Amino acid sequence: MTNRLSSAFAKGHPALVAFITAGDGDTAANLDALVEGGADVIELGMPFTDPMADGPAIQEANLRSLGKGTTTNEVLVIANEFRARHPDIPLVLMGYANPMVRRGPEWFAAEAKGCGVDGVICVDIPPEEDDSLGPALRAAGIDLIRLATPTTDHARLPTVLEGSSGFLYYVAVAGITGMQQAAIESIEANVSRIKQSTDIPIAVGFGVRTPEQASEIAQVADGVVVGSALVELVGKHGSEAPGHIRELTKSLAEAVHSAAKVSS
Repeated sequence: MTNRLSSAFAKGHPALVAFITAGDGDTAANLDALVEGGADVIELGMPFTDPMADGPAIQEANLRSLGKGTTTNEVLVIANEFRARHPDIPLVLMGYANPMVRRGPEWFAAEAKGCGVDGVICVDIPPEEDDSLGPALRAAGIDLIRLATPTTDHARLPTVLEGSSGFLYYVAVAGITGMQQAAIESIEANVSRIKQSTDIPIAVGFGVRTPEQASEIAQVADGVVVGSALVELVGKHGSEAPGHIRELTKSLAEAVHSAAKVSS
């Protein structure tokens, strides 16, 4: 079935997946800047008190957002308003289980669907224990995007892939966001290994900060995820962030999109 996410990975070039945190700075303007800069998929982070997979930049963004009183309902309003402004751009909510399931996974799935959300990444529910959120999302027609890492071996990979859709998020390093980057040889080997078991597009993230890094990864993956480098601009520039976000996103998008020529 063709939807916004599948279309984003079928443009004839790798996709740029760009992340910012909801409620941090002028979120609507920041989201618009990502679109204007050429991002193919938007990840909207749901602020949480204990973002265990995230490095300092996104941790601080979570604290700034929560300090303003951002709630799950407000994140959904941001998503709904984004969908009204950008009917064709895929939107993925990324976060942790507590805000997604505290009122019931069916409630969250229905609200997300109603707001035009295309996919959800839940960082801290292992697929082996996902007996409620995943089924609720799939029943609502929302893609459940799972994470694979360098330690996801052949024995566990089928469990990760089962029920996954939209794209698979390959976490390039065994660590937190924004702090280090894996060697391209490791990324290429693991992406190739995973592709032997699935046709789902694979987007690589964690530690990608520059257009040069993004271009290198785009030559071996279906997409590149950039988060911390964009979130840092919000922390540094505040209300002036959208222009800086647009500029960085444009350079990242050009690098990722043109990488298809290298790999063809």
